[in-house]
Amino acid sequence: MNKPMNSAELKAIDGEHHLHPFTDFKDLKERGTRIVTKAENVYIYTDEGQKLLDGMSGLWCCNLGYSQPSIVEAVAKQMAELPYYNNFFQCSHPPAIQLSKELTDLAPAHINNVFFTNSGSEGNDTVIRLVNRYWDLKGQPEKCNIIARKNAYHGSTVAAASLGGMGYMHKQFNTLGNIHHVDQPYWFDEGGNMTPEEFGLKAAKSLEDKILELGPETVGAFIAEPIQGAGGVIIPPSTYWPAVQEILNKYDILFISDEVIFGFGRTGKMFGCDYYGTKPDMINFAKAVTNGYQPLGGVLVGDKVTDVLKTQGGDFNHGFTYSGHPAAAAAALATLKVMRDENIVENVEKELGPYLAEKLAVVAEHPLVGEVRSVGLVGAIELVKDKKTRARWGSDGEAGGACRQASLNNDLVMRATGDIMLVAPPLVITKAQIDELIQKAMKALDEAHEQLKRDFA
Repeated sequence: MNKPMNSAELKAIDGEHHLHPFTDFKDLKERGTRIVTKAENVYIYTDEGQKLLDGMSGLWCCNLGYSQPSIVEAVAKQMAELPYYNNFFQCSHPPAIQLSKELTDLAPAHINNVFFTNSGSEGNDTVIRLVNRYWDLKGQPEKCNIIARKNAYHGSTVAAASLGGMGYMHKQFNTLGNIHHVDQPYWFDEGGNMTPEEFGLKAAKSLEDKILELGPETVGAFIAEPIQGAGGVIIPPSTYWPAVQEILNKYDILFISDEVIFGFGRTGKMFGCDYYGTKPDMINFAKAVTNGYQPLGGVLVGDKVTDVLKTQGGDFNHGFTYSGHPAAAAAALATLKVMRDENIVENVEKELGPYLAEKLAVVAEHPLVGEVRSVGLVGAIELVKDKKTRARWGSDGEAGGACRQASLNNDLVMRATGDIMLVAPPLVITKAQIDELIQKAMKALDEAHEQLKRDFA
């Protein structure tokens, strides 16, 4: 199996033996796989020689692109020195200790502790355990209900997918019974004739309505992404987060900001909660913390929670073999150094984010586009048949599917969520490369529009 294999051999083996995430296995075996063999800067290369601009930073994670030798060197050095040891039973090691300090220094001032995981999904499993542990120690174990939002994505373990509000996921397993879902702040699709500001307050009110329905004495936490990423880059109206924060404070409910996508500079601030001015009790993070080079996640935990955990005593019976893995922690330390040394976050806020917004405004004029929206270096393009009524081309994401394929044909990776095209390019992208992204996206929109007119004639 170590001998070089051609594309046909690789695709045949892949179809026979490799079960991919979020994939129709029958369809994959019939159609084959796109095999990525190399990457550099903001581009990926396939086994067939195609060079694509990666408009999605891998899976929202390679924020510094694919050419960061200092991260590779840090991992190699750590592997040679201490390739593994665990953090159980009062043990630790320098990379995890150093990373805990760096991360809490970056977090809001009221957050001074971190629990390490391997992914965002595991982080949200950890969140559930921390919420339950906190309220148990407070003598209020009945505050076990957790509220999340419809169409939110919080991971794919049983617990994390239960937190998420993706109905198509829930159809395939039995969700946890103590998790409840409220309205998302998706004005373009659900706002009707309301102004965005009116709709933001309405969406926030659905949270208070659910709290009152369940009983405030039974609700332990609310979890939400600052912006719903996989759900379609749903950017909430300006009225939404202030109203939500007020509601949570009113009923003494913990707030978890799921920053797996929006942590580490995506919005032009270090965390999405910094951008919106919210005050989370926990921040779940992963992905960009190591630039995707190693699996690492974690939960930053606020003083309100840790003051109880550390004074009440007793084991927190939760953890993972690879929590705070030394090589992953080394990758994170090197990633954060690059971000700091190269002023990545500030450049997104002051230069690249405004430039992307300016270019997306041109995309909004395309006849297939009903709305564009962006914050920092993340954006969404709504595909519609009628700009005025916001009517879609079909009911099953036909426009998104057509545009996604057209973008790949034009050497660009964009993601389709239903009829929404998503872009989240590496934070090291240049203005010239943003121009290239927009040019290729416009070609894809042209081709998709022509195909949809034929298909729906």
